[in-house]
Amino acid sequence: MTPLDYDYLRGFLKARSGLVLSNDKQYLIESRLMPIVRKDGLNGISDLVQKLKGPGAEPLALRVTEAMTTNESFFFRDKTPFDHFKDVMLPALIKARAAKRHLRIWCAAASTGQEPYSLAMIVKEMGHQLAGWRIEILGTDLSGEVLDRAKAGVYTQFEVQRGLPIQMLLKYFVQNGDQWTISPEIRSMVHYRTLNLLNDFSALGTFDIIYCRNVLIYFDQPTKIDVLNRAAKLTAPDGYLLLGAAETVVGLTEAYKPVADRRGLYMPAAKAAVATPARPLALAGGRVA
Repeated sequence: MTPLDYDYLRGFLKARSGLVLSNDKQYLIESRLMPIVRKDGLNGISDLVQKLKGPGAEPLALRVTEAMTTNESFFFRDKTPFDHFKDVMLPALIKARAAKRHLRIWCAAASTGQEPYSLAMIVKEMGHQLAGWRIEILGTDLSGEVLDRAKAGVYTQFEVQRGLPIQMLLKYFVQNGDQWTISPEIRSMVHYRTLNLLNDFSALGTFDIIYCRNVLIYFDQPTKIDVLNRAAKLTAPDGYLLLGAAETVVGLTEAYKPVADRRGLYMPAAKAAVATPARPLALAGGRVA
Protein backbone atom coordinates (compact mmCIF):
# COMPACT_ATOMS: atom_id res chain seq x y z
CA MET A 1 0.00 0.00 0.00
CA THR A 2 1.56 3.29 -1.09
CA PRO A 3 1.16 6.58 0.80
CA LEU A 4 -1.12 7.75 -2.02
CA ASP A 5 -3.29 4.64 -1.62
CA TYR A 6 -3.57 5.32 2.10
CA ASP A 7 -4.48 8.97 1.55
CA TYR A 8 -7.14 7.95 -0.95
CA LEU A 9 -8.67 5.41 1.45
CA ARG A 10 -8.65 7.92 4.31
CA GLY A 11 -10.58 10.43 2.20
CA PHE A 12 -12.90 7.73 0.84
CA LEU A 13 -13.80 6.42 4.31
CA LYS A 14 -14.35 9.85 5.80
CA ALA A 15 -16.70 10.81 2.97
CA ARG A 16 -18.59 7.51 3.13
CA SER A 17 -18.86 6.93 6.87
CA GLY A 18 -17.32 9.82 8.81
CA LEU A 19 -14.47 7.55 9.94
CA VAL A 20 -11.32 9.57 10.56
CA LEU A 21 -8.02 7.69 10.37
CA SER A 22 -4.81 9.22 11.69
CA ASN A 23 -1.49 9.00 9.85
CA ASP A 24 -0.48 5.76 11.56
CA LYS A 25 -3.46 3.46 10.92
CA GLN A 26 -2.11 1.62 7.87
CA TYR A 27 -2.15 -1.60 9.91
CA LEU A 28 -5.90 -1.23 10.43
CA ILE A 29 -6.47 -0.83 6.70
CA GLU A 30 -4.39 -3.94 6.04
CA SER A 31 -6.12 -6.08 8.66
CA ARG A 32 -9.66 -5.07 7.66
CA LEU A 33 -9.29 -4.98 3.88
CA MET A 34 -6.90 -7.83 3.07
CA PRO A 35 -9.72 -10.41 3.39
CA ILE A 36 -11.54 -8.55 0.58
CA VAL A 37 -8.33 -8.42 -1.46
CA ARG A 38 -7.87 -12.18 -1.11
CA LYS A 39 -11.51 -13.02 -1.76
CA ASP A 40 -11.56 -10.97 -4.95
CA GLY A 41 -8.24 -12.37 -6.18
CA LEU A 42 -6.49 -8.99 -6.17
CA ASN A 43 -2.77 -8.46 -5.80
CA GLY A 44 -2.94 -6.02 -2.90
CA ILE A 45 -4.44 -2.85 -1.46
CA SER A 46 -3.22 -0.84 -4.46
CA ASP A 47 -5.31 -3.04 -6.77
CA LEU A 48 -8.28 -2.54 -4.47
CA VAL A 49 -7.88 1.23 -4.65
CA GLN A 50 -7.81 1.13 -8.44
CA LYS A 51 -11.03 -0.89 -8.49
CA LEU A 52 -12.67 1.62 -6.15
CA LYS A 53 -11.77 4.38 -8.58
CA GLY A 54 -13.16 2.49 -11.57
CA PRO A 55 -16.68 2.17 -13.00
CA GLY A 56 -19.26 0.00 -11.26
CA ALA A 57 -17.40 0.18 -7.96
CA GLU A 58 -20.38 0.78 -5.66
CA PRO A 59 -20.79 -2.84 -4.47
CA LEU A 60 -17.07 -2.96 -3.63
CA ALA A 61 -17.24 0.47 -2.00
CA LEU A 62 -20.02 -0.78 0.26
CA ARG A 63 -18.01 -3.86 1.27
CA VAL A 64 -14.93 -1.76 2.02
CA THR A 65 -16.94 0.71 4.10
CA GLU A 66 -18.62 -2.06 6.09
CA ALA A 67 -15.31 -3.85 6.69
CA MET A 68 -13.76 -0.67 8.09
CA THR A 69 -16.69 0.41 10.25
CA THR A 70 -17.76 -2.90 11.80
CA ASN A 71 -16.92 -2.82 15.51
CA GLU A 72 -17.43 -5.38 18.22
CA SER A 73 -20.38 -5.35 20.55
CA PHE A 74 -21.45 -7.45 23.49
CA PHE A 75 -24.40 -7.79 25.84
CA PHE A 76 -24.72 -5.22 28.64
CA ARG A 77 -21.45 -3.67 27.52
CA ASP A 78 -19.89 -1.40 30.19
CA LYS A 79 -22.86 -2.06 32.53
CA THR A 80 -23.29 1.62 33.51
CA PRO A 81 -25.40 2.58 30.46
CA PHE A 82 -27.84 -0.18 31.34
CA ASP A 83 -27.93 0.81 35.01
CA HIS A 84 -28.89 4.29 33.81
CA PHE A 85 -31.65 2.74 31.71
CA LYS A 86 -33.11 0.86 34.69
CA ASP A 87 -32.45 3.34 37.48
CA VAL A 88 -32.91 6.76 35.87
CA MET A 89 -34.45 6.80 32.41
CA LEU A 90 -37.22 4.23 32.69
CA PRO A 91 -38.53 5.32 36.12
CA ALA A 92 -38.74 8.95 34.99
CA LEU A 93 -40.28 8.16 31.61
CA ILE A 94 -42.80 5.67 32.97
CA LYS A 95 -44.07 8.42 35.22
CA ALA A 96 -44.02 11.06 32.48
CA ARG A 97 -45.66 8.81 29.86
CA ALA A 98 -48.27 7.24 32.14
CA ALA A 99 -51.10 8.60 30.02
CA LYS A 100 -49.98 7.46 26.57
CA ARG A 101 -47.97 4.39 27.72
CA HIS A 102 -45.63 4.52 24.76
CA LEU A 103 -41.83 4.76 24.60
CA ARG A 104 -39.49 4.98 21.61
CA ILE A 105 -35.84 3.94 21.92
CA TRP A 106 -33.15 4.27 19.24
CA CYS A 107 -29.85 2.41 19.24
CA ALA A 108 -27.97 4.37 16.59
CA ALA A 109 -25.05 1.94 16.25
CA ALA A 110 -26.73 -1.40 16.83
CA SER A 111 -24.02 -3.55 15.20
CA THR A 112 -24.91 -7.23 15.71
CA GLY A 113 -27.78 -6.46 18.07
CA GLN A 114 -26.41 -7.01 21.56
CA GLU A 115 -27.21 -3.48 22.78
CA PRO A 116 -30.87 -3.30 21.67
CA TYR A 117 -31.49 -6.88 22.81
CA SER A 118 -29.99 -6.05 26.21
CA LEU A 119 -32.48 -3.19 26.52
CA ALA A 120 -35.32 -5.45 25.38
CA MET A 121 -34.45 -8.01 28.06
CA ILE A 122 -34.49 -5.32 30.75
CA VAL A 123 -37.91 -4.19 29.55
CA LYS A 124 -39.14 -7.79 29.58
CA GLU A 125 -37.80 -8.31 33.10
CA MET A 126 -39.92 -5.43 34.36
CA GLY A 127 -43.05 -7.48 33.72
CA HIS A 128 -46.23 -5.95 35.11
CA GLN A 129 -44.77 -2.43 35.39
CA LEU A 130 -44.84 -2.12 31.61
CA ALA A 131 -47.88 -4.30 30.95
CA GLY A 132 -50.00 -2.66 28.29
CA TRP A 133 -47.19 -0.34 27.17
CA ARG A 134 -45.96 -0.07 23.61
CA ILE A 135 -42.16 -0.05 23.64
CA GLU A 136 -40.50 0.55 20.27
CA ILE A 137 -36.81 -0.27 19.98
CA LEU A 138 -35.11 0.67 16.72
CA GLY A 139 -31.60 -0.50 15.91
CA THR A 140 -29.70 1.13 13.05
CA ASP A 141 -26.24 0.67 11.62
CA LEU A 142 -24.28 1.60 8.54
CA SER A 143 -23.57 -2.07 7.82
CA GLY A 144 -26.33 -4.20 6.37
CA GLU A 145 -24.19 -7.28 7.01
CA VAL A 146 -24.07 -6.83 10.78
CA LEU A 147 -27.78 -5.99 10.85
CA ASP A 148 -28.54 -9.28 9.12
CA ARG A 149 -26.78 -10.98 12.03
CA ALA A 150 -28.73 -8.85 14.50
CA LYS A 151 -32.04 -9.80 12.89
CA ALA A 152 -31.13 -13.49 13.03
CA GLY A 153 -30.30 -13.22 16.75
CA VAL A 154 -27.82 -16.11 16.69
CA TYR A 155 -24.68 -15.82 18.81
CA THR A 156 -21.64 -17.96 19.58
CA GLN A 157 -20.80 -19.33 23.00
CA PHE A 158 -18.06 -16.70 23.25
CA GLU A 159 -20.49 -13.86 22.45
CA VAL A 160 -23.10 -14.86 25.05
CA GLN A 161 -20.42 -15.29 27.72
CA ARG A 162 -19.39 -11.64 27.39
CA GLY A 163 -21.57 -9.65 29.78
CA LEU A 164 -24.78 -11.67 29.62
CA PRO A 165 -26.00 -12.84 33.05
CA ILE A 166 -26.44 -16.61 33.12
CA GLN A 167 -30.06 -16.34 34.24
CA MET A 168 -30.89 -14.21 31.20
CA LEU A 169 -29.03 -16.58 28.90
CA LEU A 170 -31.08 -19.53 30.12
CA LYS A 171 -34.32 -17.56 30.13
CA TYR A 172 -34.13 -15.80 26.77
CA PHE A 173 -31.92 -18.02 24.57
CA VAL A 174 -32.12 -21.51 23.12
CA GLN A 175 -28.91 -23.48 22.65
CA ASN A 176 -28.13 -25.26 19.40
CA GLY A 177 -24.69 -26.83 19.57
CA ASP A 178 -22.18 -24.07 20.23
CA GLN A 179 -24.62 -21.35 19.20
CA TRP A 180 -27.42 -19.60 21.07
CA THR A 181 -30.55 -18.15 19.46
CA ILE A 182 -32.42 -15.34 21.16
CA SER A 183 -36.08 -16.03 21.86
CA PRO A 184 -38.74 -14.81 19.42
CA GLU A 185 -40.34 -12.69 22.16
CA ILE A 186 -37.14 -10.66 22.58
CA ARG A 187 -36.25 -10.58 18.89
CA SER A 188 -39.71 -9.27 17.99
CA MET A 189 -39.23 -6.28 20.32
CA VAL A 190 -36.47 -4.81 18.13
CA HIS A 191 -36.69 -3.58 14.56
CA TYR A 192 -33.66 -2.84 12.41
CA ARG A 193 -32.85 -0.66 9.45
CA THR A 194 -29.69 0.41 7.64
CA LEU A 195 -28.74 4.01 8.34
CA ASN A 196 -25.69 6.19 7.78
CA LEU A 197 -25.49 8.86 10.50
CA LEU A 198 -23.92 11.24 8.00
CA ASN A 199 -27.22 11.28 6.14
CA ASP A 200 -30.51 12.92 7.12
CA PHE A 201 -32.29 10.84 9.77
CA SER A 202 -35.07 13.28 10.66
CA ALA A 203 -37.69 10.92 9.21
CA LEU A 204 -37.12 8.53 12.11
CA GLY A 205 -39.26 10.75 14.33
CA THR A 206 -38.95 11.63 18.00
CA PHE A 207 -37.36 9.34 20.57
CA ASP A 208 -37.53 9.20 24.35
CA ILE A 209 -34.12 7.54 24.60
CA ILE A 210 -31.20 7.56 22.14
CA TYR A 211 -28.18 5.31 22.58
CA CYS A 212 -25.31 6.56 20.41
CA ARG A 213 -22.35 4.87 22.03
CA ASN A 214 -18.84 4.46 20.68
CA VAL A 215 -19.62 6.16 17.38
CA LEU A 216 -18.60 9.79 17.82
CA ILE A 217 -15.05 8.77 18.72
CA TYR A 218 -14.47 7.90 15.06
CA PHE A 219 -15.66 11.30 13.75
CA ASP A 220 -13.89 14.62 13.45
CA GLN A 221 -15.22 17.55 15.48
CA PRO A 222 -17.48 19.11 12.81
CA THR A 223 -19.12 15.73 12.19
CA LYS A 224 -19.61 15.13 15.92
CA ILE A 225 -21.28 18.53 16.26
CA ASP A 226 -23.51 17.92 13.26
CA VAL A 227 -24.67 14.47 14.43
CA LEU A 228 -25.32 15.66 17.99
CA ASN A 229 -27.32 18.69 16.90
CA ARG A 230 -29.44 16.62 14.53
CA ALA A 231 -29.98 13.96 17.21
CA ALA A 232 -31.10 16.68 19.63
CA LYS A 233 -33.92 17.59 17.27
CA LEU A 234 -35.23 14.02 17.58
CA THR A 235 -34.92 13.82 21.37
CA ALA A 236 -38.10 14.39 23.36
CA PRO A 237 -37.84 17.48 25.61
CA ASP A 238 -37.64 15.22 28.66
CA GLY A 239 -35.77 12.44 26.84
CA TYR A 240 -32.24 11.15 27.15
CA LEU A 241 -29.05 10.65 25.15
CA LEU A 242 -26.51 8.02 26.15
CA LEU A 243 -22.93 8.26 24.84
CA GLY A 244 -19.88 6.02 25.24
CA ALA A 245 -17.41 6.36 28.09
CA ALA A 246 -14.89 8.22 25.91
CA GLU A 247 -17.49 10.57 24.40
CA THR A 248 -19.10 13.80 25.55
CA VAL A 249 -21.26 16.70 24.38
CA VAL A 250 -19.18 19.19 26.36
CA GLY A 251 -17.49 21.67 24.06
CA LEU A 252 -19.47 20.40 21.07
CA THR A 253 -23.09 21.45 21.51
CA GLU A 254 -25.35 23.36 23.87
CA ALA A 255 -28.33 21.24 22.85
CA TYR A 256 -27.62 18.66 25.58
CA LYS A 257 -26.36 18.96 29.12
CA PRO A 258 -24.92 16.21 31.37
CA VAL A 259 -27.16 14.62 33.97
CA ALA A 260 -25.47 15.08 37.34
CA ASP A 261 -23.57 12.07 38.68
CA ARG A 262 -24.61 9.89 35.73
CA ARG A 263 -21.60 9.33 33.49
CA GLY A 264 -22.42 9.34 29.80
CA LEU A 265 -26.05 10.40 30.29
CA TYR A 266 -27.42 13.65 28.82
CA MET A 267 -30.74 15.44 28.48
CA PRO A 268 -31.94 18.32 26.33
CA ALA A 269 -30.46 21.46 27.87
CA ALA A 270 -33.70 22.91 29.21
CA LYS A 271 -34.44 19.75 31.23
CA ALA A 272 -31.02 18.58 32.38
CA ALA A 273 -30.65 21.31 35.00
CA VAL A 274 -33.74 20.16 36.87
CA ALA A 275 -33.46 16.40 36.32
CA THR A 276 -33.33 14.27 39.46
CA PRO A 277 -32.83 10.51 39.72
CA ALA A 278 -36.09 8.63 39.97
CA ARG A 279 -36.72 5.75 42.34
CA PRO A 280 -35.25 2.51 40.88
CA LEU A 281 -37.76 0.06 39.47
CA ALA A 282 -38.31 -3.45 40.71
CA LEU A 283 -37.64 -6.15 38.16
CA ALA A 284 -39.55 -9.39 37.79
CA GLY A 285 -39.18 -11.55 40.88
CA GLY A 286 -39.12 -8.57 43.24
CA ARG A 287 -35.51 -7.59 42.63
CA VAL A 288 -34.70 -3.89 42.53
CA ALA A 289 -32.94 -2.75 39.36
